[in-house]
Amino acid sequence: MRTLDQIWAIAQNTLREAVRNKVLFGLLFFALLMIVSGVIVSSLSYVENARILQDVGLAAIRLFGVAMAIFLGIEVISREVERRTVFSVLAKPISRGAFLIGKFLGLTLTIWLQVALMGLAFAAVSLLAGAPLGAVHAAFLLMVAAELALVVAIATLFSSFTTPLLAAFFTTGLWLVGGLSRELRDIGAASDSAWVEGSTWWLHRLLPDLQSFDIAIEAAHGLPVEASQLLWALAYGTGYVALLLFIAVAVFQRRQFR
Repeated sequence: MRTLDQIWAIAQNTLREAVRNKVLFGLLFFALLMIVSGVIVSSLSYVENARILQDVGLAAIRLFGVAMAIFLGIEVISREVERRTVFSVLAKPISRGAFLIGKFLGLTLTIWLQVALMGLAFAAVSLLAGAPLGAVHAAFLLMVAAELALVVAIATLFSSFTTPLLAAFFTTGLWLVGGLSRELRDIGAASDSAWVEGSTWWLHRLLPDLQSFDIAIEAAHGLPVEASQLLWALAYGTGYVALLLFIAVAVFQRRQFR
């Protein structure tokens, strides 16, 4: 119980620090600006104005959410190490595992707060423009929140053992590849080489399948999404996050600070 209290205390402190970050406010501002600009972009078309408006808004929420997750996931942990404040924290009866998990939880809550704000702005713009809103849009925000938690976990893993620049490079690269893992698998399946087919199949299994969380098309067109699809994506994301945090804690516990 004491460990859980420590994790929650670190998470709260991380949340308070993160929401004061000026870069985070800048990203949020541009995200909101892009959501509002969807009205102008949609007005340039004679047909499907509502769909175009929502396409722009949904893309803004996801892309800026990923940018926030990568930036915060790397910057906050790296800053603790560079400023050596990690020493004062770990000098207390707090395990490295509790420290890292608390940081992850606080960062994830911060990102979810930003998703909620962007979601409210998206809903307001849609209602003012007369675009339809439904349960599928709430499901989209839920899937984005799950995906961003996974991105924060990836950033936390790389931040636990490497420099901020490399952590940003690796996290961004893994996010990009994870969004294309199904295409990679399909390309391998069409290959005449059994080795290529097997390799791409394993890569698809090992890399994060971020397309599991992508229901932007369904949200933009108001198409229904099966509850089983959402539950599977949430279960998959939870399992992958747990695996990444397990590895991150194991690595962080062996890291030598100088």
